[in-house]
Amino acid sequence: MKKYKVGIIGATGMVGQRFCLILDKHPWFEIVVLAASQRSAGKTFKEAVGGKWKLADPMPEDLENIVVMNATDDVEKIASMVDFCFCAVDMKKDEIKALEERYAKAECPIVSNNSAHRFTPDVPMVIPEINPDHIDIIPAQRKRLGTKKGFIAVKSNCSLQSYVPALAPLMAKYKVTKALACTYQAISGAGRTFETFPEILDNVIPYIGGEEEKSEKEPMKIWGHIEGDEIVNATEPTITAQCLRVPVSDGHTAAVFCSFENKPSKEEILAAWKDFSGVPQQLKLPSAPKQFLHYFEEDDRPQAKLDRNLEGGMAVSVGRLREDTLFDYKFVCLSHNTLRGAAGGAVLLAELLAAKGYFD
Repeated sequence: MKKYKVGIIGATGMVGQRFCLILDKHPWFEIVVLAASQRSAGKTFKEAVGGKWKLADPMPEDLENIVVMNATDDVEKIASMVDFCFCAVDMKKDEIKALEERYAKAECPIVSNNSAHRFTPDVPMVIPEINPDHIDIIPAQRKRLGTKKGFIAVKSNCSLQSYVPALAPLMAKYKVTKALACTYQAISGAGRTFETFPEILDNVIPYIGGEEEKSEKEPMKIWGHIEGDEIVNATEPTITAQCLRVPVSDGHTAAVFCSFENKPSKEEILAAWKDFSGVPQQLKLPSAPKQFLHYFEEDDRPQAKLDRNLEGGMAVSVGRLREDTLFDYKFVCLSHNTLRGAAGGAVLLAELLAAKGYFD
């Protein structure tokens, strides 16, 4: 695999910082551009971040002296320097939408962590193990944008990455008809640490703006299909979600309840989870977990503190599968929200796109 030159748009924020750590020494991708807002532009990355480095691992030394570019003013210059960019900017949704299209039209493919384009009909929103075929919509998007190389691809919201992967291998054979997911979401999902979020200590906040809508609607696009020049959403299963912020640094936990048209046995569900793998595993993509879904037999697992970093934070942990009185089954899931759920999921998507030739 050739080495691709990569930019990170929104590099100074928490997800941007996570991109920096994941991509440092990546076998396929080399960071050549870091970009952020006007207040950071012109400073070295170390100066721009200052004391706001939010991750436990230190800033990679080889990035410290890269001069930060202006994410909005330097679009064409950045596009000329890279093969593609990751985007994790903190702006208003309409501004993000316009900015990502500017990059795409400048022939710079964008792999986005942002939500702005998740429901643009010809923009693929991909969990690589579940709907990798959705990248086949990119030629239609390029036609609309008038580009030869540029396009936008997005990853889904971090909250649903804990439970949608566990439902996915049960969909075709057993047909999930309805699901309820209560998510208990880490503070890093809000770009916060315990130092900057003191009100979360000894507390649970029962509202996260926009999360429940995303958790209910985004799976419908993931389970949808390409029809003509757009992705048509699935109509089943029915999903309802409740999302709470909890005092956990990293790792989103989900309590999941589901019913089936053809109810499987517990042994059949466990076998489906164990055997489930996808294109990333077949292609041996660098960030792909060897075992996508890990089931824990212990009653007190998975736990965020113990299990969020499983397989480099890219695996999904499942436990406590049992029958339910209102639904057919209930179980608990866990995923690392800034790895599988955010930057890591975007890097895995970029690896899929690279392997399929979309950056060439």
